Amino acid sequence: MKLVADENFDGTIVRGLRRRMPGLDLVRIQDVGLSGANDPTVLEWAASEQRILLTHDVETITRYAYERVQSGLAMPGIIEIRQEAPIQAIIEDILLFVECSLDNEWEGLVLYFPL
Repeated sequence: MKLVADENFDGTIVRGLRRRMPGLDLVRIQDVGLSGANDPTVLEWAASEQRILLTHDVETITRYAYERVQSGLAMPGIIEIRQEAPIQAIIEDILLFVECSLDNEWEGLVLYFPL
């Protein structure tokens, strides 16, 4: 499973995930040259790379994701994470998600963590 963390995603969570699962295929939007990109651009890139998006943006990105789905465009999935959620719990939930999911299982879906 491939993941991408959006630009404002908590770096502590990214570091914790990488530390706990060194082989995890996780990139950050800023690492792929998309710093400052708008939500539709981020979602298009995630879809083209078949990466599930990790985000704290519950205000706008969900709307764009559902617009993609309604238009018949690819949307590999989004994990919306509350910023006030305990970091360790989020790391555990994401690792469980990665370990127990099948490829493309979350296509077109928005999930909310913590579980």
